[in-house]
Order: sequence, then C-alpha cells, then structure tokens
Amino acid sequence: MAAPAPPLPPQPTPDPPMTLPENPIGNPLFVRTRLANKDDVPHIHKLIHQMAVFEHLTDLFSATEASLSSTLFNSPPFQSFTVLVLEVSTRPFPEDLHHNNPVYPPVVRIFNLDLPIDDPEAGAFRSGDGVVVGGFVLFFPNYSTFLAKPGFYIEDIFVRECYRRKGLGKMLLSAVAKQAVKMDYGRVEWCVLDWNVNAIKFYEEMGANVMQEWRICRLTGEALQAYRNWG
Repeated sequence: MAAPAPPLPPQPTPDPPMTLPENPIGNPLFVRTRLANKDDVPHIHKLIHQMAVFEHLTDLFSATEASLSSTLFNSPPFQSFTVLVLEVSTRPFPEDLHHNNPVYPPVVRIFNLDLPIDDPEAGAFRSGDGVVVGGFVLFFPNYSTFLAKPGFYIEDIFVRECYRRKGLGKMLLSAVAKQAVKMDYGRVEWCVLDWNVNAIKFYEEMGANVMQEWRICRLTGEALQAYRNWG
C-alpha cells in the first residue's frame, strides 16, 4: 500500500515556451497552468472554500490564508506539496515573471469557444491585467512499494463552475501526469466522491482506473489527538 513518504525527485527538464498565433479566431480563451507561489494564497483559499461548498463539506473546512501560507511553498516544487494554478485570459499572456520559470515553464493552450464566458467573480479572482484564476491542482509525492517507484497523489483538483466542461480540468490533470512521466514516476492517484458521477466519467475517459474495492481510512481531529501520549 502506498505511503506519503516524499522522495527526492530528479530535476525535471523544462519544456520550451509555446509560440501562440497573434490573431486567434472566434472567442479565444487563453489558458495556462503555472506554478503557484505565496502571492496566490488568497485565490487558493477561495478556491478551496468553493470546493468544500461543492462537495458539501464546509463543516470540515478550517483552512485560513495564514495556515496555507505557512504550510505550502516551504520546499522546492515537486519534492513536497506543489500547487499549479490555472489562469484564463481573453488575450495572450504577457511574458511575465512566470514565463521563464526554469523549473516549470507555464503550459499554454488556446480554446476557441462558441460564446464568451461570463465570469461573475472575475474581479475576486483577478491575478493580473486581464488574467483570472480559474482553478488549481494540489499534489505531492508518495511511494508505491509494489512498483518500487515514487508517484504523485492529487489531494485537490478544482475548476470554478463557469469554466467547467471546456477541457480545463483535463489540462490540469494532464499537467500532473506529464510531470510524473517526465520524472519517471510510477503512477498518479487521487480520490473521487461516489456521488460525483460526472467526475467519475471524466476520470474514466482520461484513462483512470476507478478502484471500487478500495476505501479511504482516515485519522483526524480528536481521534488523531488521542494518540498524543501513545507509547
């Protein structure tokens, strides 16, 4: 059984920046995945809260911006907790500080939509001039004894409602899978709620094996604290 014991991964090889057409047709939506940093914490916090609302788990939500800021981004990317944010724009992204990131150059795609997207929360999720955060994925290394290889475990993957069913979730999941392949990792794992049939169908279409026979075991809260003085 896999255990979340982060190994030291090999240094990933950067991808070259993508050249985009200057005059895309239709209603283009420029989308990029990039490494998050502490400046993104307010947006990440709001996304996690929206995910808790969607999953009907707000009673378990206690994260704050301060607690996220103090626990994320303390290790190099891909060696511990790693967050990729998904940003959208109606114009090509500028060559900003993220553009030449040697560890993870942003992955950019263009989606030509039939109609423009109405984002009522664009102001709250604005991350730059005309750039809006649309989702995120948080993952970290684990280890498979059966494969004798490290892998990635996806803790959260979330796309805001107005950007769903357009291929953006696939872009996030593919980014993690591609990174795993690049680092010669053995697998990528995550959990899905059994009532979320749309997500289950999507993951199966992505080639994932939804393992019905496995159940999550979790110690948390008072049950976990009861072991404080064990032994």
